[in-house]
Amino acid sequence: MTMRSRLLNNLTAYTLISFALTFSGCAHDTYQHRADIIKDHVEGFYSHLKADRVGAAVHENQQIEAMADEMAETVKKRVQLQGTSHAQQEFALMKTARETAAQNWIALGRYFAINQQTDQARATYQRVVETYTNPTEQLYREQAARALKDLTIVSPTPSQTSP
Repeated sequence: MTMRSRLLNNLTAYTLISFALTFSGCAHDTYQHRADIIKDHVEGFYSHLKADRVGAAVHENQQIEAMADEMAETVKKRVQLQGTSHAQQEFALMKTARETAAQNWIALGRYFAINQQTDQARATYQRVVETYTNPTEQLYREQAARALKDLTIVSPTPSQTSP
């Protein structure tokens, strides 16, 4: 098994396990349905990435981000209308969707780095740094920032090699 396949298999397993643990206690059908949709997008993301269909993988991850944005709006409305219990469930699902999308972007950056597509890897990691700005998403920003530094070691940009 190649290093890339192993990396993708490990990331897929990690993501699916985290979804199973996060949503195993969801009793409400709406939340379970949304969790299932996110899970389907995650599976699609890794399936496309394994098949070198990067554009399709990006689309799957953008769908996860769109769902997270939609859930953020729902949280705002539910707090005002229904109180906090429904909003807390929606917020937990939204947070998981955002974290999953951030993890997927980092996995995509690794995919590009492994395939020596350093410009795409840099852009992908930079996207994480710029997009995931919530305090709870600091871990993902830090991972992406470290990966950017690591890329500089492996493949410096022209401005970094000039005297």
